[in-house]
Formats: sequence, C-alpha cells, structure tokens
Amino acid sequence: MPSSAGPSIDKITEGGRVTQVGEGQDADETTPPVMTFGAPTAGEVLAERYELVEHINNDSAGRLVWRGVDVVLRRPVAVVMRYPGGDSATEMLQAAVAASRVIHPNLVGVYDAIDEDERAYVVREWVDGQSLREMVTSGPLDAGRATAVGNAVASALAAVHATGMVHGNVHPGTVMISDDGRVVLADARTDGADSQESDVRAVGGLLYFALTGHWPHTEAPLRGATAGHGRAAIPDAVRDAGGAAAAPRQVRAGVPAYLDDLTMDLLDGEVAPPSSDVLAAELARLDVPDEDYLDNSGPLRFAAETGDEPSPLAAAGGRKVALGIAGLLVVALVGLLVGISALGGDEENPQAEPVAAPSSSAPATEEPPTPTVRNLKISDARIIDPDSRDRAEVRDAEKVFDGNQDEGWSTQTYRNSSNFGNLKRGMGVWIDLGGEHNVRSVQVNLSTPGASAELLTGTAVAPSSETGDEQILTAFLKNRIGQPFEEHDGTTMTFNGFDADQKYRYLLFWITDLPQSNGGYKLGVQEITVQGS
Repeated sequence: MPSSAGPSIDKITEGGRVTQVGEGQDADETTPPVMTFGAPTAGEVLAERYELVEHINNDSAGRLVWRGVDVVLRRPVAVVMRYPGGDSATEMLQAAVAASRVIHPNLVGVYDAIDEDERAYVVREWVDGQSLREMVTSGPLDAGRATAVGNAVASALAAVHATGMVHGNVHPGTVMISDDGRVVLADARTDGADSQESDVRAVGGLLYFALTGHWPHTEAPLRGATAGHGRAAIPDAVRDAGGAAAAPRQVRAGVPAYLDDLTMDLLDGEVAPPSSDVLAAELARLDVPDEDYLDNSGPLRFAAETGDEPSPLAAAGGRKVALGIAGLLVVALVGLLVGISALGGDEENPQAEPVAAPSSSAPATEEPPTPTVRNLKISDARIIDPDSRDRAEVRDAEKVFDGNQDEGWSTQTYRNSSNFGNLKRGMGVWIDLGGEHNVRSVQVNLSTPGASAELLTGTAVAPSSETGDEQILTAFLKNRIGQPFEEHDGTTMTFNGFDADQKYRYLLFWITDLPQSNGGYKLGVQEITVQGS
C-alpha cells in the first residue's frame, strides 16, 4: 500500500514530537542493533491497517518504536514492536490487552495488540509533546507543574488500581506531556514484580525527579538503564554517607515544604503510603497556581478545597503534609495580623485617622470556594429494557443505590452470549440525581467480570414501558460519557469523561454484552456511586 498518509502525519506532528517510548527510555547508544527476520521497513503496512512512517527509537527492552498511521481511521499511532514474537512477546501483549480495558484521560490509549510469530506489536495512541524525562533536561519544574504531573499520574493509577491491576512501569520516561498540556502515563507491565504500593511510591520518585532533575531510587534508576550512563540515564540523587537521598529542598531552593514532605513520605519505606485515589485527591487539593502552565481539561486544574472535610492524605496518616499546611496557615495568619497593625496609623502623617477594619456585616468580595467533591444522592432508578414486552427484568432497581453491595439488580440468565444480542440490543439502569449537578465520576460495581457496557446521558424522561424505554435509549445514545468498556476484566467500571462546564441529572448505564456466569450468561449491578458537586 502506498505511504500516502505520510504527509498528513507530518502535518499533525509539526511543531514537536515526543519520544514514543516502549519502556519509557531510549536504548543505550552503545547497544548494537540486532537485525533478524521480521524487521520492519518504512512504508510497510501491518495487519492491512497500520502503515509504518518513521522509526523513532529502540527502548531498553529491545523493542522498536515507530511512528505510524492507521490508514482506516486516518489517525497517527505509535507502533511498539519486538521480533520475534511468540513466547518472547507474551508479557508485552498481555500488558497491552489489560491496559486497553482501562479508559482514563491520563492513560495512553491502546488500540491493538497483534502476534505474527515472527514479530509482535502493540498499536497505541500517538502523543505530540515530550516525556517528563526530556522536559526536565532543560531544568527542574516549578512546584505547580510538578504537582500537576503528580496528580495526573496518581489519577491514572487510581483508575488502573480500581480494576485490581498494577501498572508496574511508572518513571519519567513513561510519563508524557503533550503539546496541549495533557499528561499521560504509558506502557504498563505485568511481570508480577510490582504492586499497587510500588506504583504509589513511584509517584514520589516522579515528584522528586520533577523538582530536582535527579532519580531517588537506588535499586533501579530506570529499567535497563544505569545512572550516569547512556542517553537514557538520569542523574542519581544527592546522597548522604548512609546512602539516603537528600530532600528536594536540600537540593534546590524554593521547593514548598508541603511538597517536599509529601515527596519524602512517599519515598520513605517506614511510612505507609496512601492508596492512589487518596494520593490523587491530596494532590488535587494543593493550591499551587501557575497561570503560565499549559491549560488542561481534566484533573490538572488546581484549587484548594475549602470545605470542612479534612485532607484525605492527612486522614490516612500523612503527618508531614498536614503539619506543613498547618504551618503555612499560621504564617499567613501572622502576616495578616501584622498587616492590620500596620494599617493603624501613618508614620509620615501622625494626624491621619486610623484605618478602620472592615465591618463584619460587609458583603464578602472574594470568589466563592471551589465545591467539595462528594457522593451525590441518587433519588430514583429504573431498569431500561426497550426490547421486552413482559417486563420481567425491570424490578429491584432501587437496590443499585441502597448502599449494600451484597445485593443488587441482575438480568435473567441467558443460554449463550449471542442470545442477549439476538433478543435485545441491551439493558440498562437509568438513574435520576434529583437535580442538576457537576459530575466528576460514576463507579459501577458488578457481580461478574467480562461485561461490556457504556455510560450515556440525556434529558429525556418517559414512562416505564417498552415504548418509554425506547424513547429514553434513542435520546441517550446521542451522548456518551467517555469510552465504553469491552469485555471488562474487572468488577468495577469507572467513568470519568464528564464535561466540567456541564451539569447532569439523568444517566444511563447501558449493558451491551453479558459475561458468562453459572453455566449461562448473566450480570448483576450491585451498586452505582456518583461523585460530583
């Protein structure tokens, strides 16, 4: 097939190109290339769909990374390839399949994973920009940018961990910052050597690196790389005589105390780390305004939470962060008192009247506080079943929001997987929030893994009948939230693709394929939780 897509890709990537790493690092410059059967060539089309345009680099695991184009959908892609395929590519393909089932704005999308024996390759999203490793080569990041990156990665890990999976490959090379400010995490591993805790501690390593330009982990500066060697290397942290890494504030002036404490707590093996979702919530709380930082939709906007709820990380045992924030409040209060005292008179004009303190009855002029994210109350729910006249499966909808995950609503048992598709287009749970709200996420707990489903929204309201359900489905199918889950390998689905500027009242969790269960095909929805403000 001719490489006619090449010019369009060049136009798309004009102005910057990220190192589309497989393991997040370039191969050692001294490593000789290994040529064998299955080596790709520019212009070649893989699987009759993915045209190879340009070889970008080789990663430390010996995989080739190419810039390509999906000639069917006409979009740029990254192709991560190793040859030969077969058993040697099993781990890479398994990791890609698992990663493809987690949809999150801070995770690189995985489109395809193919094994052709003589070679195997993973096709994933192409990101225009640069890796965190490349970005920091020009100098450490300020506190606002470092916190934004840490928050994005922690949010991505929370989505991965919610499925029971582990990423296992979090470091500056697998974190990419696109030209439009989006931060994404790429290239999960499933080699069994890591845990969710090590993922969380790796965020501490990222914060340390972003703030100092040094890597704090002594056991492995990077997978396949040695500190101080090769272009993949990252300088090792400054250490004391005992080998302990110096705190970021000791390496670089101007690092805020709370961020320094949080980073060192995450790196301290004696301090139990929080879960990834708690860490993401704590990083989101930090009010570190940086108007020059790239604007980004999603979890990279920072505003301090002003409600009465305590810091999630402080509640989980993050002692240093809580003390750091308290210290800042004390300093701010002292400064305010000093300022009020200074307004009491004018040294150059002793006769000047003292400035009166503002009346307590004066209207507040400060901006309203950022709403606290909380669980939203579901006021009503019902089962949507537009392709059934007997209405046998529309009972028990109230059990999906009763707070008890041990019981819920379930479909009937179908004889085979195609039966659901042949008899029905699907079934769903329609929920009413009782009023319009800003929605952050929807989490659905299921009885069995392997289901396919999506989240829809709309404004249509109709009676609970075959005709009414058809009206709701037709209207809601026009508005999908995020990406659908296909044969999801977990029992929790989390949907995050809500528009922050839009309010929502009605949502529809729509099931399109049932998993196998007890000799047939059946699915239960145990609980639906909506978070927002």
